[in-house]
Amino acid sequence: MSAARPFTTLRTVAAVAALPLLLASCGYGSDAATDEKKVAAEGAKLSTESVRVGYFPNLTHATALVGDQEGIIQKELGGTQLKVSTFNAGPSEIEALNADSIDIGFIGPSPAINGYTKSKGKNLRIIGGSASGGVKLVVNPEKIRTLDDVKGKRIATPQLGNTQDVAFLNWISEQGWKVDAQSGKGDVSVLRTDNKVTPDAYKSGSIDGAWVPEPTASKLVSEGGKVLLDESSLWPDKKFVITNIIVSQKFLGEHPDVVEAVLRGSVKTNEWINANPDKAKASANAKLKELTGKPLGPKVIDSAWPSIQFTADPLAATLQAQADHAVKAGLLKQPDLKGIYDLGPLNKILKAAGKPAIGDAGLGVDG
Repeated sequence: MSAARPFTTLRTVAAVAALPLLLASCGYGSDAATDEKKVAAEGAKLSTESVRVGYFPNLTHATALVGDQEGIIQKELGGTQLKVSTFNAGPSEIEALNADSIDIGFIGPSPAINGYTKSKGKNLRIIGGSASGGVKLVVNPEKIRTLDDVKGKRIATPQLGNTQDVAFLNWISEQGWKVDAQSGKGDVSVLRTDNKVTPDAYKSGSIDGAWVPEPTASKLVSEGGKVLLDESSLWPDKKFVITNIIVSQKFLGEHPDVVEAVLRGSVKTNEWINANPDKAKASANAKLKELTGKPLGPKVIDSAWPSIQFTADPLAATLQAQADHAVKAGLLKQPDLKGIYDLGPLNKILKAAGKPAIGDAGLGVDG
């Protein structure tokens, strides 16, 4: 599959490294971040000049959005520059990782699984979690009133083989319906559609609904769509990994200090998001405006935000389940996921903060 074009060209975020007294007096938040970004990068560089991080302009990637916008990740990096690029869906981000265009990525579980298995376990590791939830099946209520009505309709997913695509194909299978995974043809027409254009496709009537992440789901609701199913209802405890943090094994081996800094920034970002939900929501929206040219409307973001949980836990047991779903859909041969996780750096950070270790469900390098 050809690589999707990033939404933004590679962009260097202003490095933030404040003097100790300044840091001691500044908290996180838009005003603090603005002040910090004016400070020249005077901190010591880590083992490399820069680190290239990829993520999506989705609310399910709010850890990256907010961590970037508020300068939280950059502050942990000191004089090492954070450079970011954005993608529409996971397969294109995996291609960028394989092509050595990015070093670290925020990404859904299915592309991470595919990338790991296709490289025979040699290209990436999952080093932490970022978010759970935030995925919904939204439909045109005039055409689809019940789950049974989905049969025979045209439903969009972001990209062939991405996390939502696999989840929808699995759900279709559980209804006893048949769809060819590659073509998307069958009892339901699965139309792979860029999240940027899905709302317009819905308005034009070319699709009858979509299984999509936030904020696309709430954009469809704002256009008259109805949430027919929240994917979290299909999972134990209503938790499933939607966003992981991955790293190329080469970069992890050569620059463990940089990996730890990005992880530490991500953990601190999630803590700040959970402690300051309204400020975090505004911060994520400001970054989305910068990346896409338009912020989310209040109704959209207020609807989307509560359905996402931000956590450093990668919810490893749900990754194995999602791999099983991809196998059942015919998109993946039964994978050996042993070694896909390296949670050592994350657990080192958590231990230093007096927090309990997170498990890898036996899928770690030492599991």
